[in-house]
Amino acid sequence: DEPYGGGSGMVLKPEPIYKAHDSIFKMKNCLTLLMTPQGKVLKQRDFVRWIKYDQLILICGQYEGFDERVRAIADEEISVGDYILSGGELPAISVINGVTRLIPGTLGDPKSLLDESHNSDLLEYPQYTRPPVFRGIKVPDVLLGGNHKEIKLWRKDQMLERTAHRRNDLISKEDFKKSPVSKRIKEELKN
Repeated sequence: DEPYGGGSGMVLKPEPIYKAHDSIFKMKNCLTLLMTPQGKVLKQRDFVRWIKYDQLILICGQYEGFDERVRAIADEEISVGDYILSGGELPAISVINGVTRLIPGTLGDPKSLLDESHNSDLLEYPQYTRPPVFRGIKVPDVLLGGNHKEIKLWRKDQMLERTAHRRNDLISKEDFKKSPVSKRIKEELKN
């Protein structure tokens, strides 16, 4: 309907949203999420937290948004970034996908969840597969050497370096202090 007080656009009425919410709210261990650009920005740790619920209800805004009284039924308000979309459906799909892939049995190898970007607030290390050289670009020797301790150190350093260069807002001072490459990364970032 039209917003009280005038203005452009249309606002989702509270009655149909409450009616839909009431009809599907079935479990005690339920969480209702409101997709809105005013919410807190979605993080990987949110998916990990939400997987513990038996039911998630996602409410998507549309047009100019929803009647303010809809906020009363939401447990959390979620945004996927500082931009505006036509509706909350695409952010809801992000929530559905992010939570679903954490359900045991969804992924073929559960170990693939361990070293992903943002699990430790660091971006994931580079991945390579066969052939060892493609168009003149060679797989790093450490990955071909078979020394798993060296590979683990290389991957950690790559995560720190990649995060420092691409998303230094994510990297902690503690991670920097612990890394043997931190001095090199710090020098590169100064230049």
